[in-house]
Amino acid sequence: MDKLIEIIKEICPAAEDIENCKTLIDDEIIDSFDMVALVSEIMDAFDVEISVDDIIPENFNSVEAIMDLIERLK
Repeated sequence: MDKLIEIIKEICPAAEDIENCKTLIDDEIIDSFDMVALVSEIMDAFDVEISVDDIIPENFNSVEAIMDLIERLK
């Protein structure tokens, strides 16, 4: 999870307190431009393929949800 948090912090400057943030999309920590970069970085870093169908708010609204997605795709 540390690797994911590092990636999010690099892409989203507003994510400096991400460990205490419950909803990344609802709290506008991640916007649509960040999402494109985040998906690309996650695919490279975790060697997973994220499809268009996977890019939904439920899969990206928290660090835990993103980790769950990564685990499902491995």
